[in-house]
Amino acid sequence: MSGNSAAETLIGAVVVFAAGAFLLYAGQFADLRGDSGSYPLAASFRSAEGVAIGTDVRLAGIKIGAVTDLDLDLETYQARVTFSIDQSVQIPEDSDIQIAQEGLLGGSFLEVTPGASEFMLSAGDEILNTQGSVSLINLLMRFGMQQ
Repeated sequence: MSGNSAAETLIGAVVVFAAGAFLLYAGQFADLRGDSGSYPLAASFRSAEGVAIGTDVRLAGIKIGAVTDLDLDLETYQARVTFSIDQSVQIPEDSDIQIAQEGLLGGSFLEVTPGASEFMLSAGDEILNTQGSVSLINLLMRFGMQQ
């Protein structure tokens, strides 16, 4: 009986170790970090279709941040998107941001196109030049109506 108990204890320890290793790997793969290495920015869109909390923010195809909050501005009826940007990346104040698609069936992400200003955005600033998501269904409906 005591031999069986030792085997169960050993198997339990292996399971706990494997679970811990999996969580450590998942944390590194998901790039989970504290907010100490990032700063918040915001942008308002007519439509934020396809954007959710955790959606990537990219510059030149490289992930530089993630969406942290979505809210509806009740005065302008626009979607206000708050996102964090890696502290090492400075964004010029005249930059553009748009909701882009990875492909016809792919997910959405925010694409930052840097401007030419010498002045950089700081924590809490808003990117004013925005372009919302383009709905493939709406495009097809418009194309069908024109014919």
